[in-house]
Amino acid sequence: MYEIVKREELNPTVTLLEIKAPLVAKKAKPGQFIILRVDEKGERIPLTIADSNALTGNVTIIFQIVGGSTEKLNHLTVGDCLADFCGPLGRATEIEGLKKVAVVGGGVGSAIAYPVTKALHKAGAEVHAIVGFRNKDLVILEDEFRANCSKFVLMSDDGSVGEKGLVTDALRALIEAGEQYDEVITIGPLVMMKFVSLLTKEYGIKTIASMNPVMIDGTGMCGGCRLTVGGKIKFACVDGPEFDAHQIDFDEAMERSMMYRDFERHEYEETCNLFRQAEEN
Repeated sequence: MYEIVKREELNPTVTLLEIKAPLVAKKAKPGQFIILRVDEKGERIPLTIADSNALTGNVTIIFQIVGGSTEKLNHLTVGDCLADFCGPLGRATEIEGLKKVAVVGGGVGSAIAYPVTKALHKAGAEVHAIVGFRNKDLVILEDEFRANCSKFVLMSDDGSVGEKGLVTDALRALIEAGEQYDEVITIGPLVMMKFVSLLTKEYGIKTIASMNPVMIDGTGMCGGCRLTVGGKIKFACVDGPEFDAHQIDFDEAMERSMMYRDFERHEYEETCNLFRQAEEN
């Protein structure tokens, strides 16, 4: 069993958990993920490793409440245990040789962008982090980003925090101001990554996108996480989760991501009702 040793609500819909998982912590690298089950009857859900500490044996995950399983996960507290916590899975972010990088994160995807930013900074690269949120109430990890990059740009849709606008506005401004990047790494909503990719393609800047399609087993057997990259079928769990953004068929990925939205909403509502009835009784 994997004990929860820390719990923190980062905003109304995003929660941080620190899990005691020494074998995972020993080998985890930025860009990789785990698959967990809340209980023995729970579904398998993939979550990116937000941080890890080989000395303490702890692994940090950050998740957004979108369905029944994440709602159940959000009801756990310090001292509770998870049934399964499997990882690290996927290919780690390739940072060797990079001297100057822009990391572009959006929404809860910023939780995935942060460990990449931290690793690049630790490796000695100049890192410019651009992160965007809908409004000030949804901002997460601002202090952590500021401590691990040489330039930090915070964007919000409504202008309630940072600069008003999209992450692509900030990235374009930096590029046109003369910033020259070895690579841009983008992590967040599919539509955001699509437009970051279209922008960097204009300037011929290599761009990597971290993909998070529906995933079941995490070993390449189920095929649920398939993507089209460069006209070929790839699996996010074993070939990724990071791919050349200029080769990804984002429209197909967005269409596939919508397939289970109604199901997720139904499961979320059912789970909420169960917890509500339990509290009333």
